[in-house]
Amino acid sequence: MDLDYIKRTGIAAAYQGGKVLRSYFGKNPEVHKKGVIDLVTRADTESEKVIIDTIRSRFPDHAVLAEESGLSGNSRENRWIIDPLDGTTNFAHELGFFCISIAFEHTGEILVGIVLNPVSGELFSAVSGEGAFLNDHPIRVSGTPIVGESLLATGFPYDLPPVFHELQARFSACMKNAQGIRRIGSAALDLCYLANGRFDGFWEQNLHAWDTAAGLRIAVEAGAKVTDFSNRPFSVDKKEILATNGRIHDEMIALLKFEDA
Repeated sequence: MDLDYIKRTGIAAAYQGGKVLRSYFGKNPEVHKKGVIDLVTRADTESEKVIIDTIRSRFPDHAVLAEESGLSGNSRENRWIIDPLDGTTNFAHELGFFCISIAFEHTGEILVGIVLNPVSGELFSAVSGEGAFLNDHPIRVSGTPIVGESLLATGFPYDLPPVFHELQARFSACMKNAQGIRRIGSAALDLCYLANGRFDGFWEQNLHAWDTAAGLRIAVEAGAKVTDFSNRPFSVDKKEILATNGRIHDEMIALLKFEDA
C-alpha cells in the first residue's frame, strides 16, 4: 500500500475543500440547524462534496465516512473519514478557528491524518510510523511535567443537559489545577495543537469518528498518549478522549474521574 500517495491524495482533497471554505468565509453563509446548537452550512456540504470527489477520482473502491453524508462505499478494508468543516460554529461567526479533517483507515487502523486550517494555512499531517508535521516541519508534544504548569484544552458536546454535571465537575477540577484552559471549538485543531506543543493536554466527550480520526494519528505520531478517561486505549468509535504529552497523563486521569453523588 502506497501511503505516501494516499497522503498526497488527502492533502489535495483538503486544499480543494479549503478553497470552498475560503470562498464562503465572512460572507454570511446559509446556516441550518441539525440540533439546538448544532449547525451546518452550505460551505460544509460543498466542501464535503469536492473532498469526496477528489478521493474517489483516485480510489473509487474505497469506503467514505463523512459527517454530512454518512457512510458510502462497500470496502471493508479501506475507509476515509472526513469532516469537511470542523468548527462550523466558529466559521458561521467569522472566527478563524476551523479546519478540514481527513483520515485514512485500513482494516480498522488510522494510518494517515491530515488537518488543514484554510485561514492560517497550517497543514498538519502524519503517516503511521513516520512522525507528525506542520507544513513539512517535524512537530513534537511538549515536555511540560505537571498539570500545574500546563495549558489544557477541552470542548463541550451539543447535547449538554444529559452530561452537564459530569462536564461541570471535570472542568472545575482541571481549572483548579491547570495553568489555564482553552476551548477553541474544533477537536481536530485541539489534537494538532497538542501535537505541536501548544497545548499539554486535551479532553472531550461525545465526539464522533470524524472529529478525532485525523488528529489522533497526528497526535500519536508527535508522541502523545491517547486514551479514554479510564486510561483504556482509545479508538475512534469511543465517546471519550484524553490526549496528553504523556507526562501529565496520570494526573489528568485522576482529575477527570467522575463519581455521581
